[in-house]
Amino acid sequence: MELQIIENKIHEVRGLKVMLEYDFAELYRTQTKRLKEAVRRNITRFPKDFMFELTREEYNTLRTQIVTLEKGKVF
Repeated sequence: MELQIIENKIHEVRGLKVMLEYDFAELYRTQTKRLKEAVRRNITRFPKDFMFELTREEYNTLRTQIVTLEKGKVF
């Protein structure tokens, strides 16, 4: 996967650089459901701040940003 593609999937939330679960799952070529299962089964292997849930407002803001980015995508 190209570095630019990965960089485009990184967003800033609460002052942190984050990747959304479905983008992370895509990176590892798995389903989001399977990624979450693997993390839950091995939770002690991950730092406490490895994941968190977005608030509805954060989700809506990111969704708006992503749609805007995708509209400007060059194919």
